[in-house]
Amino acid sequence: MEPAVPYEIFGPEQQEFRRAVRSFVEKELLPHAEEWDKEQAFPREVFNRFGELGFFGLKYPAAYGGSLEEGNETAGWLADVVLTEEISGAGSGGVAAALGASKDLFALHICKFGTEEQRQRWLVPAITGEIIGALAVTEPGAGSDVAAIETRASREGDGWVLSGTKVFITNGTWADAVVVAAKTDPAAGYGGISLFVVEKGTPGFSARRIHTLGWRTSQTAELSFQECRLAADSLLGREGQGFYNIMQNFVWERLAMSLGAVAGADRVYKMAKDYALTREIFGRPIGKHQVWRHRFAEMATSLEEARRLTYHALRLYLAGESAVREAAMAKLHSSEVAFRISDECVQVLGGYGYMMEYPAQRAWRDLRLNSIGGGTSQIMREIIARAIGV
Repeated sequence: MEPAVPYEIFGPEQQEFRRAVRSFVEKELLPHAEEWDKEQAFPREVFNRFGELGFFGLKYPAAYGGSLEEGNETAGWLADVVLTEEISGAGSGGVAAALGASKDLFALHICKFGTEEQRQRWLVPAITGEIIGALAVTEPGAGSDVAAIETRASREGDGWVLSGTKVFITNGTWADAVVVAAKTDPAAGYGGISLFVVEKGTPGFSARRIHTLGWRTSQTAELSFQECRLAADSLLGREGQGFYNIMQNFVWERLAMSLGAVAGADRVYKMAKDYALTREIFGRPIGKHQVWRHRFAEMATSLEEARRLTYHALRLYLAGESAVREAAMAKLHSSEVAFRISDECVQVLGGYGYMMEYPAQRAWRDLRLNSIGGGTSQIMREIIARAIGV
C-alpha cells in the first residue's frame, strides 16, 4: 500500500511508523478477517490493544494521553494518516470503520469542542481504548441534509430531555458514549442544532443492530432516544453550534474515508494483478492479454489520480487552509475508483472472485460503502458544484 513514488508529504519517521503498523496489522488483524466477517463481529479487546500501542492518541495532546507534541502537530496528524491507510489492510472494512469512528468521529468532537472536564471524562478513556465512541447524526429521514434532523432536545431544569431516532450508526450497539446531534431551537435553522454526549445505560437510550452488506463487523445500529434525561454537562460545545461543528469535522471524516478508499483500492488492485499474472488462459497469463493489460493500465492511472487528489486535500487541511472542496473531490473520486477496481478484481478472478471463501468479494462489499457513508457521491458533487460557482 505504499505510494508508487515517494511523496514529500511523508518522511523517514512516517515510513518507519508505517512499517510498524503494517507488521501489527498483518500479524494481529489480517489473519482473522474472514473469521470476523463470518461472525459479523470482532473482539472489543482490539480497541484495548490499539490503546496500549498508542494508536488512538496520535493526533491528540499528551495532556489527555495522546502523543501529539506542541509545536509539531503535523507529525502527529501524519502518523494518524499512516494508521488510517494501514488499517485498511486488515482485510475488513468493518474493523477499520469501527476503529476510525471512535478515534476520528467521537474523539475528535470531544477534543475540539469539549470542556476540560468532558475531555478528561470521555477523551482520555477513548484514547486508551477503555471506551468505544460513536457519532450519531443520520436519521431515517435525514442523512446528508443535517439541518433536516428531527431529534429534539429541550431544556428541563438545569438539564435536557432528548428524544429521537438515529440510524446507520457505526459502533452503535457497543458504544459506551455517543455524540448526538439534536435540534434545540427548531425555528433557528442551522443555528438551532446542538451536540450532546449520551452514555450507554442512560434510561431511554437503546440500540438495535442493523446487519449490512459490507462492513459486517462494524456494529452498525439504529439508536433510539426516548425522553432521555441528560445533565447540563452533557451539552458538547455551545448551544446552537452543533451544525457548524459537524461541518468542521466532516472535512476530516471525508479525508479519512478517501485515505481508506485509496489504500483499499491499492490492496485489491494488487490482489487482482497478482492473480492475473499467475493464472494462465490460452497459453499465457490473463494479465498478458491486451484486454486485461489495458484495464490494469486504466486502474493504475485512476488509482494514482485518487491518491494525488487525496494527498493534495490533506496538505491543505494540515496547513490550516480550507479543504472543503478538495476533500469532497478526493472522496468522490477515490470512493468511486475503489469500488470500480474492486469490481474489476472480482471479474479478473472469475468464479473465484464470486466465492465467499475468497477475499475479493469481501473487498467488493466493503468498498461499496465509501460512496455512501460520510456524504454520498451525489452530495459530494453538489458541494463541488457550489464551490466552483455553478
